[in-house]
Amino acid sequence: MATIPMDIVNDIFLQLPAKTLVRCRALSKPCYHLINDPDFISSHLRRVLQTGDHLMILLRGALRLYSVDLDSLDSVYDVEHPMKRGGPTEVFGSCNGLIGLSNSPTDLAVFNPSTRQIRKLPPSSIDLPDGSSNRGYVFYGLGYDSVSDDYKVVRMVQFKRDSDDELGCSFPYEVKVFSLKKDSWKRIESVSSSIQLLFYFYYHLLHRRGYGVLAGNSLHWVLPRRPGLIAFNLIVRFDLALEEFGIVRLPEVVAYGNVDIQMDIAVLDGCLCLLCYHDLGYVDVWMMKKYNVRGSWTKAFTIYKPSSVKSFSYIRPLVYSKDRDKVLLEINNTKLVWFDIESKKMSTVRIKDCPSSYSAELVVSSLVLGCKGDLNNIRLRKEQQAKEAEEAKMMQNSRKRDDFLSKGFKLVL
Repeated sequence: MATIPMDIVNDIFLQLPAKTLVRCRALSKPCYHLINDPDFISSHLRRVLQTGDHLMILLRGALRLYSVDLDSLDSVYDVEHPMKRGGPTEVFGSCNGLIGLSNSPTDLAVFNPSTRQIRKLPPSSIDLPDGSSNRGYVFYGLGYDSVSDDYKVVRMVQFKRDSDDELGCSFPYEVKVFSLKKDSWKRIESVSSSIQLLFYFYYHLLHRRGYGVLAGNSLHWVLPRRPGLIAFNLIVRFDLALEEFGIVRLPEVVAYGNVDIQMDIAVLDGCLCLLCYHDLGYVDVWMMKKYNVRGSWTKAFTIYKPSSVKSFSYIRPLVYSKDRDKVLLEINNTKLVWFDIESKKMSTVRIKDCPSSYSAELVVSSLVLGCKGDLNNIRLRKEQQAKEAEEAKMMQNSRKRDDFLSKGFKLVL
């Protein structure tokens, strides 16, 4: 490797998956420092996001996590992580190669499955308000704030009067944001009343829908219209830069349409998506081509229920195929299928040793953990460099002393 110019090595390394790069650090000290360099980490991530290379599907089974490469959807690999406690660990989002992990509202972490690096979040207590005796639903979100170059975790906690209080709208509730750059939690004091409705009127139907969907520097949850309660169908968003809640308007035909339509949201090709379920027989998929511009909503395609599927209780688009004529779908937390946009046909993805029931997350291959790399690694690297500089200085002083002694004294026999 020493005979190859480092700029060529840099270009070669940028095309490799993160798992391979982790092993390449052992080739030489220059390779180690190059792969750990924050600028290289950012360049590698930027290329992966632009090309779509080295994508993985993370599968969460009943008790374990698995990964499968998108280019070879044939067999799974176990994903070991330090959050394992013998019970299920929730995965609450994916961003730039990182995933959010949760064992409880006070036991959270951000984990990179490619490098096995983990950042455990310091526990943040949940304080019950006066008059409340129960914690209700807890929603999470993981996202990257491009304005401050920071990764953030959002935790929203509902409170109830008692276990029989299904509404849970009588109490203020807690919204906190964790910044990986600052390594601290911050409580959001001003929260819209529409967020309070969010907890009861929709997301307890399927807990996966309580995880925020990342697009346009914001996390999103959907709030459907209900007669006499909510006049319009809305998407609630949390701006990661401003750390404020807001509203994303839906297409007019959806917002003022059939109130019985079930809705969900996802992200596809970087665009916010709206899924409208019609009598569980077919699903319209809308894409917002220009973020937060209502007129940019476009109906991308319609998915019809095949006879082999009993019902469409849950559908989630994950990624386009390389030729962009198919979309990989997760259906009912039990299977992955390729959906042909033109023919409307589905083909089931057969994965060897795959769990019978799972949730899926699209994960890019990256070296990222924290802001422009692992903050702990950067700190340790700086400490190691300082230690090496001190040792070199001591060695130089030692050589000077030896030279002085050899010149100033002669051994007499």
